[in-house]
Amino acid sequence: MEQAESGVKKELRRDVSIWGSYMWGYADVGADIYVALGLVMAYAQGAASLVFALAGVVYIMIGLAYTELASAYPVAGGGHYFAMRGLGDFWGMIGGSALLLDYTIDIALFATASAGYLNFFMPYVLGRSIESFAINLGPLHNINPVWGLETLVLIGILILVNIKGVKESSLLNSVLGAIDLTAESSIIIFGFLFAWKPELLAHQWKTQFPTFHNFMYGSSLAIISFVGLESISQAAQETKRPATVIPRTSLTLILTVFIFAVSFSTLGLGVLTWQVFAEHLGDPVAKLANTIPYIGIIAGPFAAILGATILFISSNTGVMGASRLTYSLSQFKIISRWFDSVHPKFHTPVKTIVIFSLVAVIETILAFLTPKAMDTLGNMYAFGATLGYTIVFIALIKLRFSDPYTPRPYKMPVNLKVKYKGRKVDFPVLGVIGMLGVSTILFEVVLTHTIGRIAGPAWVILCFIYYVWYRKSQKLPVFKSIDHHWEKEQIEILTSSEEFDLLEKYKIALADRDKKKLGIK
Repeated sequence: MEQAESGVKKELRRDVSIWGSYMWGYADVGADIYVALGLVMAYAQGAASLVFALAGVVYIMIGLAYTELASAYPVAGGGHYFAMRGLGDFWGMIGGSALLLDYTIDIALFATASAGYLNFFMPYVLGRSIESFAINLGPLHNINPVWGLETLVLIGILILVNIKGVKESSLLNSVLGAIDLTAESSIIIFGFLFAWKPELLAHQWKTQFPTFHNFMYGSSLAIISFVGLESISQAAQETKRPATVIPRTSLTLILTVFIFAVSFSTLGLGVLTWQVFAEHLGDPVAKLANTIPYIGIIAGPFAAILGATILFISSNTGVMGASRLTYSLSQFKIISRWFDSVHPKFHTPVKTIVIFSLVAVIETILAFLTPKAMDTLGNMYAFGATLGYTIVFIALIKLRFSDPYTPRPYKMPVNLKVKYKGRKVDFPVLGVIGMLGVSTILFEVVLTHTIGRIAGPAWVILCFIYYVWYRKSQKLPVFKSIDHHWEKEQIEILTSSEEFDLLEKYKIALADRDKKKLGIK
């Protein structure tokens, strides 16, 4: 960490409020339906509602796990930090690489989708659709340089916003997210009132049920609809009173997103055939809104504008998440300390913002060299998310046993009391079920996604090679962990976040443990 001239270490500021914390997550998850609706419909077909519901159940358990961990350990790093604290440095690196893949893909995927919704207006402005700009270049087919260039411009804007500071980008999330929250609710309400036909939904369920392969492919893509709680945990070190704020915002977000995802898929299959959504991968929600009687002429363009804005701030969340994740990785000597420097004026990790946003730029360019850029990015996104979440569940279970002293303002429900080293520990039943559920989705990704099962592991291997090089260059162990003063760090975390009640409880728990070790009653 760089030092200021006064010798005071520059830290991330706690500028994120309750609304800001909620919107960091909603900006990511609220935008997901704009992307996932078309992609999932194209494969899940008449079973799309079932696919979204099943993925939503797994998401709820993921959300409960993150709520517990992020409120107990409110630091930048999210899943990587939980994995490292529970399982050690090596698994912290694996979890961090998976999540870093997700964040960089997040930037690329949602910037691409944001540009796609803006292109809804292209026929009115230029008299031609965005598809008409597609070209063939040798063995490469259906390349769209105009759409790709639009995406790169949006990523460039986000880099500048995040360099200036999280307070400014959090304000951006809050304003645009509030508008979109209202708009999505309106589309659902008016859609069910004026356009929904239950007989169309039933007909597609009976006659358009997907093959088993397509069902697995669609359900693995549906996880795209439920990502964002990681963003709340990434912002935890910059959140005011995180032990109080994070449980409230996370649990509210879980409920909001689950309702929206299931409602949009159910509404969509009762208004249009799944084939229509498959043909509108770039703007499925705008197409749905445009079909609603009475309000469609306004709702369609309005949904396109809102889709572009919420996807833009979701891409913004990816920039924020990648920078905070690498900030944490560097502090714990998983990657070079070069990455953890904070700008003296803006108090933001400028180097990581620029470097990993450029990684997203490269991913964008490579994706647009394939026939379906969004599908390609979605493949990679699903792999990173499911791998990272699987490791987080394992870490949660392990931390219940290895760190029972840290106060948990929120604890995942449904626990069994088990005895471990002379004390009773709450064994998380839902944690095990959630781990099995997300592991199943990871298996589906590897089995059905050609790009995901090649490019995803290749990314993790590349990160591992760098990790080995860096650790050996610093004379640090590769598979073993270096010494971490977790108890001292936890005291500092609770102190800096002004969670003084939890701090007192933590110190009392440690004192009782030490007394038992010494045989003092």
